[in-house]
Amino acid sequence: MPKGYIIARVTVEDAERYAQYAQGSGAAMEKYGARVLVRAGRYEALEGDARARNVVLEFESFEAARAYYHSPEYQAAREHRVGAAQGEFLLVEGFDPA
Repeated sequence: MPKGYIIARVTVEDAERYAQYAQGSGAAMEKYGARVLVRAGRYEALEGDARARNVVLEFESFEAARAYYHSPEYQAAREHRVGAAQGEFLLVEGFDPA
């Protein structure tokens, strides 16, 4: 079964509120089995617009990633992000060579 990924590209506008989001979303990531592949490291825009904070989370499946995003735990954390950051959040299915 292909893995599921959440990809986030974010510009933080209120660091204090965003820190509250990060704390709450971290607890939800642990509960829902997220594996952090990328979190805010070095980046370089090769084409198009870039954002300073980039995150890639890996889950056992597309459905597990969706469950994490729509969970009460993540949605409670998300309330701290809304208005504190701008960005794009994508749920994608991984490639399964089988």
